[in-house]
Amino acid sequence: MEDPRARAARTKRDRTRRALLDAADSAFGSRGWARTRVEDIAQSAGVSAATAYNHFPTKHALLAQVYAPIINPLLVQARQDIAAGRPVTEALSDQVRALCRLCARNRVLTSAFYAAASEYTIKIGALPDPGDDADPRTLVPMTEALELLIGYGQAAGELRPYPSARDLSGLLVNTVLIRNVNRPGESADITAELLLTVMFGTLRPEELVGAERPFPAAR
Repeated sequence: MEDPRARAARTKRDRTRRALLDAADSAFGSRGWARTRVEDIAQSAGVSAATAYNHFPTKHALLAQVYAPIINPLLVQARQDIAAGRPVTEALSDQVRALCRLCARNRVLTSAFYAAASEYTIKIGALPDPGDDADPRTLVPMTEALELLIGYGQAAGELRPYPSARDLSGLLVNTVLIRNVNRPGESADITAELLLTVMFGTLRPEELVGAERPFPAAR
C-alpha cells in the first residue's frame, strides 16, 4: 500500500503541474511566444518560478506540453486508419484537413509553437534528438501522423516512393506553420487545398489529371 505522505506529495505535484499547464495555455494562447514569461505563468499558477522550472526545464518544454495534446489526436487517427486498412488517399485527405483546422482553431498557440521550435532549432543547430526532453520538435509529434500515413502508402505501392515520408511530411507541416503565421486571415480550407495539391501532385499525380483544382476549398 502506498504511503499516505507519498500519495499526498504526488497529488500536490500533479495539481501544481496542472495549474502550470492551465496558466501556460492561457498565456501562450493570448500573448504568444515572445510576450510570455515563465515567471508570469508561475505567478498565475500560484507557485514560484523555481517550482515551474522543476516541472518543466525550459519555456520551450512548457509550451510543448501545452501544445502536444492538441496534435496527439491526429496521430491516434493515423494509427487507427492504418490498422483498419483505410484507403490511404482518404486517410491522408482527412489528416491534412484536420491538421489545418486544428492550427487555424488554435492560431496564436500554433504560432507560439512555431516560434519555440524555430528558436530551439537555431539554438541547437541540429535535427531533433529523441533524448532531449526540452526540444519542442520532439515533444510535439507534428509530422508523425503524416509520415506514418505517407510511409504506409509508399510501402503498399499506392504512393510514389519519392520524396521520403519524413521529408515530405516535414515540408507539409512547415508550410502549415509558416502560413499560420504570415497569412492569419487564410481559412483552413484554403491551406488544406494547397497542401493536398502539393502532396498528391508529388505522390499520386494521377489524382490531379484533368482537374484545375482537384481539392477545392469549400465555398
